[in-house]
Amino acid sequence: MRLKHLYLSVITFVIFLLISAAGCQRPAPARLMQGMIWNTTFRITYLSEHDLNDSVMAALNEVGNSLSVFDTTSLVSRVNRSKDAVVVDSAFCVVWREAMATHRASHGRFDPTLSPLITAWGFGPGHRPTADTLRIDSLLRIVGITKSHLRGDTLYKDIAALQFNFSALAKGFGCDMAAAVLKRNGVKDFLVEIGGEIAAEGNSPRGTSWRVSVDKPVTSDEVMHTSQLIVNLPTPCGLATSGNYRNFHTTASGSRFGHTIDPVSGRPCLTDVLSATVIAPTCMQADALATACMTMSSQSAMSMADSLGRPVMLILADSTVCMSPSFSALVKDTP
Repeated sequence: MRLKHLYLSVITFVIFLLISAAGCQRPAPARLMQGMIWNTTFRITYLSEHDLNDSVMAALNEVGNSLSVFDTTSLVSRVNRSKDAVVVDSAFCVVWREAMATHRASHGRFDPTLSPLITAWGFGPGHRPTADTLRIDSLLRIVGITKSHLRGDTLYKDIAALQFNFSALAKGFGCDMAAAVLKRNGVKDFLVEIGGEIAAEGNSPRGTSWRVSVDKPVTSDEVMHTSQLIVNLPTPCGLATSGNYRNFHTTASGSRFGHTIDPVSGRPCLTDVLSATVIAPTCMQADALATACMTMSSQSAMSMADSLGRPVMLILADSTVCMSPSFSALVKDTP
């Protein structure tokens, strides 16, 4: 009996020591890496005993090597130039499949093959906008993601001139890939932000949930950051905001049109949605859905988000703010 009591006492003491040691552990230091990538800024905060900046940067560079349309040597640039089937990497496959899923969910309103139309409307390098109906109609014949097919790791194009621009997903995918590197290295608390798109998990360095500001859509020739509201992120999750209030052209008559192109008409979208913010399991999905929301009416956008179970906030041209109940529940503070 004495031995049994002694054994239990030893076990209790060992457990006490383990608990005490765990309680004495200092929280991992907060690390920050920031800079420029893909013509935009990035900022990554993570809590870790180890400096993982090089590993994260390597992952982002891999994404760029596959998907950056700004790099003439990237995989997507080679796909765009090719007239034959091309073997693609895993990054391209993942993003193409997400693009196709969003295309279907939006009833064709989301399409990553609109580069010729985007350029025609003056949002490509070195081009001025045009309203030439015949030209727009001819360009519509060479766009459409459904004119491409992915079989295994090989991409086939029905039309050799078909071009991909995954800018509406690439930043979100980059956030997800950076997050994956951190998680593989044991990081449980981080926030990755690339060009305003966010992937987050765990808690902030203060031990509270990650809180992010969503910009008010202020139309200006200069980039302005005025907060519309603060969101407590339900991590792990991705958040993305899309809008036409920063990238637009002004006509001689003073009217404005944004860079989001309607894949049906081939012309800039004219809807009541000024900006859309979506929360999803991945930043890539949030990125794509936010862009899709910009191509449709607010009623259609809310309906799409509701059918997918995604929290969404839309800011309309008349300054009305529309939030799904699941998004509204995350808004704890206002600026």
